[in-house]
Amino acid sequence: MAKRVHRPREDAEFNFILGMSAVPVLAYFTGTWPKAIEPCRVMDLVVRDIADDCTGRLTVVRTDITRCPAATERYGITGAPSYVLLKRGEAVAHGTGPMTIAEVRKFLDGHL
Repeated sequence: MAKRVHRPREDAEFNFILGMSAVPVLAYFTGTWPKAIEPCRVMDLVVRDIADDCTGRLTVVRTDITRCPAATERYGITGAPSYVLLKRGEAVAHGTGPMTIAEVRKFLDGHL
């Protein structure tokens, strides 16, 4: 069974997942500083549900900002939680802050 949500430990692994995905990628950026912990925990549940709903149509990558600094910089991430929807490695949508499942679906709408 494939992973529902990938969790790269470093930028090289993040890039590998991006390169191997034949479908769009939702890169979900998280943080471990005090103000980011609770919103990111809430979003972990939402993102996991989205990964379940979009199996085969979307690759979901939970990206820790401190573990993947090059990816964080490349996509202009300045806070957590943040989201980047990628098609063939190119960003097609950006989002920040906590979102409901409905808001994430709307964020993905038209891209899958």
